[in-house]
Amino acid sequence: MKTLKKLDVDKVTAAIEADAGQALPGLRDALAEAKAGQFAQTHTPEQIAKRRGRPVGSTQAVTKEAVKLRLDADVLAALRASGDGWQTRINDTLRASLALSGKVKAHPAG
Repeated sequence: MKTLKKLDVDKVTAAIEADAGQALPGLRDALAEAKAGQFAQTHTPEQIAKRRGRPVGSTQAVTKEAVKLRLDADVLAALRASGDGWQTRINDTLRASLALSGKVKAHPAG
């Protein structure tokens, strides 16, 4: 924190913008706030409530439901070995199987 108190905002701004090759809006203000120790602070209950949770519009309209499912160890190992996204792939596999038997609708491609 002591290092920031001695920060020359104009010099640092000039160096960063020279390196970037363009002016960066808000950089000078952000550096001044950091120098004053005002970075990453939340002051009011409204600001705290506003920052909690996922950003607006970032959740899907149809959400999935968490369930506990017991699988054979070798089946689970094979699924996990297939890499990240294995839970989504198993959901897609189950959906395709149920769609073939007419129990659920298949998701459109894409």
